[in-house]
Amino acid sequence: MPAAPVIQVRDLVNRFGNQAVHEHLDLDVRRGEILGVVGGSGTGKSVLLRSIVGLRRPTSGRVHVFGQDLLSLSPEQRSLVERRFGVLFQNGALFSSLDIVENVAMPLIEHAGLSRTEAQQLAGVKLALAGLPASAETKSPAELSGGMVKRAALARALALDPEILFLDEPTAGLDPISASAFDQLILTLRDALGLTVFLVTHDLDTLYTICDRVAVLSQKKVLVAGPLDVVAQNPDPWVQSYFHGPRGRAAEEAHDAGPSPEVT
Repeated sequence: MPAAPVIQVRDLVNRFGNQAVHEHLDLDVRRGEILGVVGGSGTGKSVLLRSIVGLRRPTSGRVHVFGQDLLSLSPEQRSLVERRFGVLFQNGALFSSLDIVENVAMPLIEHAGLSRTEAQQLAGVKLALAGLPASAETKSPAELSGGMVKRAALARALALDPEILFLDEPTAGLDPISASAFDQLILTLRDALGLTVFLVTHDLDTLYTICDRVAVLSQKKVLVAGPLDVVAQNPDPWVQSYFHGPRGRAAEEAHDAGPSPEVT
């Protein structure tokens, strides 16, 4: 029996002026799953994420998280629910004026009420959890590689021990080895911490490697959602081109072949 949904989106409408991005969109995200959200350019993947986490108020519709209608809550009540989210934005969105440990410590100081010393100690633990060495703590974001910036941003997203992790194109701009390592880190953290993961991506390797289900945004709604092998059979032209084009076939073949043997 499928796990109960921790996120329910019903009849969601998002418009920018006269342009509709979403019309009557429905989506469930189940507790403990990694859901990959894909779609062509302009289908509103990031807009959907922002609508769920409360950064954008939809034109109409309902967003329930943990059984609560976020749009009907008071600002104080909504803030309590939103503290149970962790968000990794595109490009990391770290503060360039702060070093890495200060970036991760900030939500602990602002929302958990920890002292700076306590917050930085806990931030070091979160950075280690995200796979960063202690030597990275005092560096600025500009001094880190793209992969390390993503890990630092992930550590900040994990700072308040969230139950749901939202990831917006987390492997974009990474080389294949770094992207693969990041995918495995997300899978490990999900299993170890019991996270629910909402993942916006265009990376086919990520979809095949770690996602339990995939939701395709098309025609201003969720066209299809389900296990990848079921979704890939949908006759929609974009779905067919995406999953059965050269890159889709390569990702499927790599997944079917399993991990490469280690070089000794």
